[in-house]
Amino acid sequence: VFWAPTMPEPAMGLAMGVALAGVVQLLFQLPSLHALRLTPRPIWDTGDPGVRKILALMVPALFGVSVSQINLLFDTVLASLLPDGSVAWLYYSDRLTELPLGVFAIAIATVILPTLSALNTRADSEAFSRTLVWAIRNVLLIAVPATVALWILAEPILATLFQYGAFSEGDVTMAAASLRAYTLGLGAFMLIKVLAPGYYARQDMKTPVKIGIIAMVSNMVLNVVFVFPLMWYFDMGHVGLALATSASAWINAGLLFIGLRRGGVPLAGILGGKYALRLLAAVTAMAVLLTLTTPEVARWLEADLWWRVSHVSLLVIAGLGSFVVLLGAMGLRLREIKDPGLR
Repeated sequence: VFWAPTMPEPAMGLAMGVALAGVVQLLFQLPSLHALRLTPRPIWDTGDPGVRKILALMVPALFGVSVSQINLLFDTVLASLLPDGSVAWLYYSDRLTELPLGVFAIAIATVILPTLSALNTRADSEAFSRTLVWAIRNVLLIAVPATVALWILAEPILATLFQYGAFSEGDVTMAAASLRAYTLGLGAFMLIKVLAPGYYARQDMKTPVKIGIIAMVSNMVLNVVFVFPLMWYFDMGHVGLALATSASAWINAGLLFIGLRRGGVPLAGILGGKYALRLLAAVTAMAVLLTLTTPEVARWLEADLWWRVSHVSLLVIAGLGSFVVLLGAMGLRLREIKDPGLR
């Protein structure tokens, strides 16, 4: 941000920041890998059977888990044809939905893939199913409260982070509308990340690709269905793009779930027992608290930086605290979250 004004194209500052952040993220992991004596040593040998097999499996696997991101890329292209500001509104709202997706869903997916692969090799279908159910429940434990919190705090968070310089009050309002549309698909975005490993662990790369193609076609059709009415009647065509992406993500996640069940992976009991009741009660309490304590939107749009930062921080802490405390009070224990064998 501070370096960008000195560049011929200020947008390059953002691009370079993203690239450098990726390098830092990679370097951050190297000390831990070294301590475990797992530091990778790049050796390019395409003749090795193992390398060739990984390369053959990698391309469809990447496509299968990246469909939502590809749809977002299409949205950006289409948004460039809409009124000025549409690309920025979608970009900023997408960044906020990517936070829980990148921090939690991808982490869980990374953990379960080797476990599922080992269980599939041992033909332990019961443990395979139990691990997937555990992953889905943990994803929902993050996705549901994140969806509610982002919906309620859309304007406060966007104003706090972005309402400076050329980003106006109207931009906050427009970005908040697309953020709420994206939050409707947040659960699906996260579920895709943990359902796809259920196929990859069994070396089934074709099914996620087929489902991904269906989701992409659905996204294109839904863009037409949502964008034009919202553009003509509400001047919010960009919200239609976000809604289409969310809807197609649910189609993707739903087909992945159905495919696993038809493929002999029982996924019963995901919302069984007291889990659904605990989750619903905790999210409801959090929603009520945030709704009652969040200042009106106009106050956020007029406030200075320190007021915004302090208030949004307090709201996030209060909302998260109420959610966690009520879950604990209703009997959810940390060991249930950590251990796939406990429900």
